[in-house]
Amino acid sequence: MNKLNNKPLDFEKSVYQIEEKIQELKNLGAESGFDLEDQIKTLIIQAEEFKKQLYSSLTPSQRLLIARHPQRPSFLNYVEMIATDWTELHGDRAGTDDRAIIGGIAQIEGQSVMLIGTQKGKTTKENIEYNFGMPQPEGYRKALRLFYHADRFRLPIITLIDTPGAYPGIKAEETGQGTAIAVNLREMAKLETPLISIILGEGCSGGALGLAVANRVYMLEHSLYTVISPEGCASILWRSADMANTAAEALKITSEDLFRLNIIDGIIKEPLGGAHYNWEITANNLKEQVLSAIKELSGMSGQTLKKDRYEKFRKMGVFLEN
Repeated sequence: MNKLNNKPLDFEKSVYQIEEKIQELKNLGAESGFDLEDQIKTLIIQAEEFKKQLYSSLTPSQRLLIARHPQRPSFLNYVEMIATDWTELHGDRAGTDDRAIIGGIAQIEGQSVMLIGTQKGKTTKENIEYNFGMPQPEGYRKALRLFYHADRFRLPIITLIDTPGAYPGIKAEETGQGTAIAVNLREMAKLETPLISIILGEGCSGGALGLAVANRVYMLEHSLYTVISPEGCASILWRSADMANTAAEALKITSEDLFRLNIIDGIIKEPLGGAHYNWEITANNLKEQVLSAIKELSGMSGQTLKKDRYEKFRKMGVFLEN
């Protein structure tokens, strides 16, 4: 994915202005015949240093913009880049097939796995098809069916999550949204096969946790993982979504915060500026982390995996004074 295809975020405009200046100098040198290589090299070095400084000091609200970038790779993009022999499995066996959650069997470097993820769209048509990445109860029931299938055949389960939350509509509530998520939480805790979860972009509320009671939970560098979106939190606490930036700071939603608090097990590096600047690098980093986690967990017995998962989540929120 070429970064020039991406519309700059507000805080990135100065970066793009520098890159446009570099391109102007290159064009001027080619048209005039003047040797501008030294000036171009100097400007490129200065631009790289500026970008490193900018992206290493992002605020939570700026990371939120990156996590929600419309060109950020989605679940199906990662499936295409990291897996082979992908076979999608449809339906919850009760007559419905929620497209916000997609799953199937695939191979990653010869390792058979069950891949399950939330899917967002990049166009209006796709977002309507995938319900903007917000699963209905039948989506969680489909995921549960695939969890059971993987557990029966001892396939490692990989869940890739990017969702603003479970769908909050009346129909979803009438058909058991809360129950569907709660059952998934309970049943994931009992699985006897390795379960690895990765937050790709947004990981909000029970909608994300309904796929993430895992032995290992990782986050892409600029993703977020939170009990509620900053806008939702601001609307509750301050009665105004305009306070979302303040809420983002208070919620500790970034990968660095959550790793420091022992909520997640690791951070997967993204290219400078975010995953949307280079899909392939991000996918390779993600694949390496998945394979490493599978190797670590594959030697554990089913009982050990359950105990490992239980202890991991029981320790969350427990802090010891020095």
